[in-house]
Amino acid sequence: MGTPKLVIFDCDGVLVDTENLANRRLAEWLSGAGFATTFEYCRKHFSGRSMASVQKEVEATGVSLGADFVERWNAGLPDLFAHGVEAIPYVREFIEKVRAAGIDYCVASSARVSKMHITLGQTGLLRLFEHAMFSSTMVGRGKPFPDLFLHAAKTMGFAPADCIVIEDSVAGTEAGIAAGMRVFSYHADPYSDPDGLAEAGGILFDDMRELAGLVPIH
Repeated sequence: MGTPKLVIFDCDGVLVDTENLANRRLAEWLSGAGFATTFEYCRKHFSGRSMASVQKEVEATGVSLGADFVERWNAGLPDLFAHGVEAIPYVREFIEKVRAAGIDYCVASSARVSKMHITLGQTGLLRLFEHAMFSSTMVGRGKPFPDLFLHAAKTMGFAPADCIVIEDSVAGTEAGIAAGMRVFSYHADPYSDPDGLAEAGGILFDDMRELAGLVPIH
């Protein structure tokens, strides 16, 4: 397993700890609209997905979330994340090792760039990623399709085989594998799905301090 030329980071759950906050609110919103659900269900099935794809799936059951659902969701994010976002433990140290090795890197998330500015800004990581931020809004299909990771690799100037993806969701892991990239799937969160991540083809790890040895970085 050679040294990658590009490291593609997912954002929520890999760089910043937002999934629990977001999925608690999502469960409340969906339940209020008449889609009977729980935080645990949302955490497992909707993590790593764009709100547009969540809306499409929910509305396929006959529940209407309203034409402005995605806009209302995004409008509420600054308040939701105002005081509750922290960086994933030890991820900053891994990013610094990637930088020190002269390896290119970027972030590619289902979230909008505006949301990444909020969450990465809260954790002090924004300055490390402002140079290369990719969102599912930039491509036709979000995760689990490979479009986002392929777009990031092409824009950064690298072949998929020379890229690795750091993910925490099954949808994101599937997307990375479909893009022809090696995927390292983080599962330290108690609500993560290690079996699903492994089935999707991810290389599992549960401590960011392990990652530099797994990748490897030289």
